[in-house]
Amino acid sequence: ESALTGRPPPTQRRNRAQRVRDPDTLLKDLSSLHLGSPVVHVQHGVGRYAGLTTLEAGGALAEYLILEYAGGDKVYVPVASLNLIHRYTGSEEAQAPLHSLGSERWKKVRAKAREKAHDVAAELLQIQARRLAREAEPLQWNDDDYQRFCEGFPFEPTADQQSAIDAVLADLAAARPMDRVVCGDVGFGKTEVALRAVFAAARAGRQVCLLAPTTLLVEQHAKNFADRFADWPLRVGALSRMRSTKEQAAMLDQLAAGSLDVVIGTHRLLQPDVRFKQLGLVVVDEQHRFGVEQRDALRGKATRPPHVLVMTATPIPRTVAMTVFGDMETSTLRELPRGRQPITTHVVEARKPGWVDRTWARVAEEVSAGRQVYVVCPRIGGDDPHDLDGVDLVAEDAVVDDEHDDGERVEQERTERPLAAVEET
Repeated sequence: ESALTGRPPPTQRRNRAQRVRDPDTLLKDLSSLHLGSPVVHVQHGVGRYAGLTTLEAGGALAEYLILEYAGGDKVYVPVASLNLIHRYTGSEEAQAPLHSLGSERWKKVRAKAREKAHDVAAELLQIQARRLAREAEPLQWNDDDYQRFCEGFPFEPTADQQSAIDAVLADLAAARPMDRVVCGDVGFGKTEVALRAVFAAARAGRQVCLLAPTTLLVEQHAKNFADRFADWPLRVGALSRMRSTKEQAAMLDQLAAGSLDVVIGTHRLLQPDVRFKQLGLVVVDEQHRFGVEQRDALRGKATRPPHVLVMTATPIPRTVAMTVFGDMETSTLRELPRGRQPITTHVVEARKPGWVDRTWARVAEEVSAGRQVYVVCPRIGGDDPHDLDGVDLVAEDAVVDDEHDDGERVEQERTERPLAAVEET
């Protein structure tokens, strides 16, 4: 009866309310489904979406989702019970399994998943316990060198930045491995905190690796770090798909020999062939883009527990919980650096007359003031009012560049462009 009406018995309602589900996998509406999409029913497993139908139950008409399973069996799920269904997030859709109704396969899959989740949680607890139990060698660097390096920063650090820097340096000089997260929005100065930590660790004779999620960010960090370290005998390398096989091999040899002080890379840093002679500091940028096991994989490349510094604007729930319970230290950047303006967001109705002209007029104002503008739109060219035809309204001396994902070139470095137009796909 509950399968038809979607109204569970009272004894089940409390249990369902207490169940925690990943909000990213919930189906909030039917627009994300198409015929043949693999979906997961919490009781029956992986099936295929076969459309909508209207059925009469209890004297009332209601809409039902049709889920098809192996052997042509069907399950009808009331639209009001979408919470029973979530998206399939496994491999490619074409490779998604098709379960049979009444079989034990789905129960075994769920049991295995619960066991694996428990194993990962237990392993993380063990890692954390070992980290707290083991001592790290306090890092020592020349204070005069550090002060000269800081003088190369052309801006005055904010109070929050200075507080975070002092906390990080104190962690590096302590006898316990640092595990600190620096939280702050874009433009609040997280990179400068990392730069000073990297300088201190490198001048103390330790190798440093910085993990970033994209090749573009790796190249930007590599250029920034190389510029700031130009007056110091510190070697900086970038390891990503932007480097040839020969360049990567040479860099790996330098890391193993200890002649490369700082390496900045993507997931390539996690590969088994990446070895360090004396890794002392791990920096993770955009922490939410990496899993816990990936971050711990870098820890495992050190002979002694390395210091770990995490930078993020959006800490994941597990990180927040670890800071609350004291398993991870935290520094928060709330103050905008001098000269920075807060980001303001205006939401306008797309069909409102004149909104396109007003938008491009505002772009022209920013360009005329000597500032950069990035325009994100669904397509480049065509008759759609969202396209870039309005760029003609921008000042005549503006440099305009179009970049879009052609399916193969996902990202490409674009620097020193007064105006960049980007299509998001």
